[in-house]
Amino acid sequence: MPLALLALAIGAFGIGTTEFVIMGLLPDVAADFQVSIPTAGFLVTGYALGVVLGAPLMTVLGTRVTRKRMLMLLMGLFIVGNVVSALAPVFGVMLAGRVIASLAHGAFFGIGSVVAADLVAPEKRAGAIAMMFTGLTVANVVGVPLGTFIGQNLGWRVTFFVVAGLGVLGLLGVAKLVPEQPKAQGVRISHELAAFRNVQVLLAMAMTVLGFGGVFAAITYITPMMTDTAGFATSSVTWLLVLFGLGMVGGNLLGGKFADRHLMPMLYVSLGALATVLALFTVTAHNKIAAAVTIVLIGALGFATVPPLQKRVLDQAAGAPTLASAVNIGAFNLGNALSAWLGGIVIAAGFGYTAPNWVGAALAASALLLAVISGSIERRTFAGDPAAAHASVPVADAGLSESTPTASVPMAR
Repeated sequence: MPLALLALAIGAFGIGTTEFVIMGLLPDVAADFQVSIPTAGFLVTGYALGVVLGAPLMTVLGTRVTRKRMLMLLMGLFIVGNVVSALAPVFGVMLAGRVIASLAHGAFFGIGSVVAADLVAPEKRAGAIAMMFTGLTVANVVGVPLGTFIGQNLGWRVTFFVVAGLGVLGLLGVAKLVPEQPKAQGVRISHELAAFRNVQVLLAMAMTVLGFGGVFAAITYITPMMTDTAGFATSSVTWLLVLFGLGMVGGNLLGGKFADRHLMPMLYVSLGALATVLALFTVTAHNKIAAAVTIVLIGALGFATVPPLQKRVLDQAAGAPTLASAVNIGAFNLGNALSAWLGGIVIAAGFGYTAPNWVGAALAASALLLAVISGSIERRTFAGDPAAAHASVPVADAGLSESTPTASVPMAR
């Protein structure tokens, strides 16, 4: 594998770390700025909304420059955002820094996956893309717990300086190792926008918002929930996040294994199980061992939905997947923002730190309902018109051309 993939993986590692590490540091940040935990939760919401807006915006802007230059600009934006967060004198500046960093998120993975695919032979493209996304997965096993440990012992500002340092490494790696590639040709935004007239594309994105939102409803407030309810020491949050990350890795692999052969059944099972486990977390959160096991299951079941949801979007928008793929990355983060906000509301209303688990269960159950509706529509369509089964080009056959650069991208987040 080319060394350029290592540079992309380092960038993905930094982005994944800064996205999730805030949850382990939420009480420290809240105490430093003298704001409530629900108010500090806006640091999660703000980042997520920045990804929602930044993914399509930066993807469109990225067509005007070479891919290498755009990747460098995105990493520069990421560095600036994290430095602003680290130096923030007041909460509002901290929030602004989070939003700045988030603008790089979606486009980096979208453009980076195209670059990764172009670095290798056609038969090795999936492996190259997967290697880049490994940085995001590893961030949740290593980067987030380590960043939480650093923040709790040296101060949360140090964590954001370290993450900015990862961004510098990623930027230097891209500049040194990634070869120059031409600007994308033949990209028509009107053609890409046409995919959003497909009701199945919209349903898949709504499932993304609600399904992954269920995970974040619980995980956003994991630190106060585990310390105040389960009775863990603050230092234990680090290894609890490791367990969550390991669950993510296993769930992502499981979802990817079954998405090609049994996509909709995989969604039914994973979303249904996720809703059940989140509801049970209101009870298991009161016991240390049960809580730890539940955190692993939430990570596994939540990320088991990611490959089939992303593939569902790409399959249904196979003729113009670029913008749809970027927007679906934003949809994951819209779910994060929605659930963090709703979780903060129920906590502020006095229902306790386990109340966001009920919010998460309701969101996951709603995603399951949409999945059933989507499957029903598809079955009726195919029953009425057998030729419709061949109307949507499978992702694996769509290829990676200049006009459809992300058609075979396996999504990790």
